[in-house]
Amino acid sequence: MTGPRSASQEPDPLLTVEQVARWLGKPKATLYAWRSRRQGPHAIRVGNVLRYRRSEVERWLDEQTDPQ
Repeated sequence: MTGPRSASQEPDPLLTVEQVARWLGKPKATLYAWRSRRQGPHAIRVGNVLRYRRSEVERWLDEQTDPQ
């Protein structure tokens, strides 16, 4: 099965809620609130924990950039 990534590329890192909260300078509770309101970067449930693809957080940040 082939996907969009070549065999030589590393997988997109999965970040914890703590890592994303620290990156964005927000409390973890804000990320959970955003998720319940369907705001913020999209998270993935892995078992019973949430993870964020680094590329998804970067994409979301790009969307938040004010147009100049």
